[in-house]
Amino acid sequence: MSDQKIFYKHWPEGVPKEIDIPDKTLMDFLEDSEKNYPNNIITYFMGFELTYSKLLDIVYRVATKLNDLGIKKGDTVAIQFTNNPAFIAYYYGILKIGAVVTPISPLFKKLEIKRQLNDSDAKMYIGWEGFSGLVDPIINETNVKHKFYSNLSPYLTPDPMAPPEFEMGGEPTFEDLIRDTEPNPPKVKITREDLAQLQYTGGTTGFPKGAMLTHGSIAANVFQAEAWFVEKELGKEVLLAALPFYHIYMGFMMNMCIHNGWKLACVFNPREAHEVIETIEAAKVTVFPGVAAIYNNLNIYEGIQNHDLSSIKYCLSSAGPLPDDIRKKFEELTGAKLREAYGLTEMSPAVTANPFEGKFKTGTIGMPFPNTDAKICDAEGNTLKIGEVGELVVRGPQMMKGYYKREKETNDTIRGEGWLWTGDLATMDEDGYFVIKDRIKNLIKYKGHSVYPTEVEDLLYYNEAIEECGVIGIIDDKGNENIKAYIVLKDDFKDKGIKEQDIIDWSKENMAGDKYPRFVEFIDEIPKTIVGKILHRELKELENKKKNP
Repeated sequence: MSDQKIFYKHWPEGVPKEIDIPDKTLMDFLEDSEKNYPNNIITYFMGFELTYSKLLDIVYRVATKLNDLGIKKGDTVAIQFTNNPAFIAYYYGILKIGAVVTPISPLFKKLEIKRQLNDSDAKMYIGWEGFSGLVDPIINETNVKHKFYSNLSPYLTPDPMAPPEFEMGGEPTFEDLIRDTEPNPPKVKITREDLAQLQYTGGTTGFPKGAMLTHGSIAANVFQAEAWFVEKELGKEVLLAALPFYHIYMGFMMNMCIHNGWKLACVFNPREAHEVIETIEAAKVTVFPGVAAIYNNLNIYEGIQNHDLSSIKYCLSSAGPLPDDIRKKFEELTGAKLREAYGLTEMSPAVTANPFEGKFKTGTIGMPFPNTDAKICDAEGNTLKIGEVGELVVRGPQMMKGYYKREKETNDTIRGEGWLWTGDLATMDEDGYFVIKDRIKNLIKYKGHSVYPTEVEDLLYYNEAIEECGVIGIIDDKGNENIKAYIVLKDDFKDKGIKEQDIIDWSKENMAGDKYPRFVEFIDEIPKTIVGKILHRELKELENKKKNP
């Protein structure tokens, strides 16, 4: 057993180390499940449900209309929605004709939308009508040939394709167009090598790049993750869609859900804890992919003990560290198994996870999924020893083809023998479990010591007054890099006269001399991505604006 495979000694029972990956496309997932479970509910949305059979009918109508409009295999179509059945219908309708989906964040503003439409060479845009004020002013500055909006009201009825009770007037929605379209899509040969999705990276370290994900890479990742869920039941689980579909994490879970004939319980506004709770109770959710912040929101929700969350069995937390106190409290609250995992857009996205059964380690991202290799390397590509800090390097069948129109960035990221360099600093412990230290670009060098912002942030959370925090490196008055913490105080502590120096003094008592922040600033909110990752780049931009107003 090599040092890089020592995690095999704690390999979870019932999970194969290597799996056979069937020759399936994402469209096969939906069509196979419709044959096997035609009357199963595929979506639960604000109390309304759609069967697999009904959704596939809508998907075929979408595909037929796209073909009528001249969209062909290989063309890119942009979709922009919050979590609802329309996203799923358009996602698969685009794939059915061999076209490529590029999902746009519902949080994007005009410039960001225009940039993605142009960079992806999108030929069509379909989005919720609420985004028209952002899209209409910029659409003529792109190469988009067709623009359509969607009204969600059809999905708040028993049959979205039934004629509406009232004519709304105005420009027809895409639902109006497909309602009178026969579900007769063209027969297009799609293979595992064909591009399915242009998924743009989160942009936490600069301009987002479009990761080219194939049917094969996403499908492989689904099969790998399914092996981890040893006790899953085909056609019976209910997966909570509280994270946004446009994000690769939830998009991947959506595909896994559909491949297994499960139900997707969509949350319209996941930032409202009561909506998440109501959906869990109403749909009897059993699988809950999330991030630490969303589990914590439920932990601290007033009156949470009066709600029944006992249906939840499995939870995977990703997109950032999972503090152990959050895990313990959520498990006590629900009886579920909550485990930390790790992924990145370029890997479709799942790479590692802590086992649901057997040995799991708090503070680690677990071990690689089946058919996935991982190691720690120095800058020259040498494999490092146990406990040494270096860059996490991974490979597997779930890897992207590369970045769209960016050959140099692709070659910088995927190097010799097909290894993908993640940009994350990490270590591997004596049992083969991996620990993420930080992003390489976030590393702080304080007097020659390497300081990892996420580690300092984790320690700060032990202070009972701190609600949220973000740590960055700044250049002090002497020209040296130093440590600064941006702090959001809990509401109960905002009127107690806590000063910045109080946080510094507490940190000095509780952290090593090379780690504690020398500078502290209170702010109202820590900037984060839609899945809860701290945007250290924006904190640095905030700092720079103060120095150069």
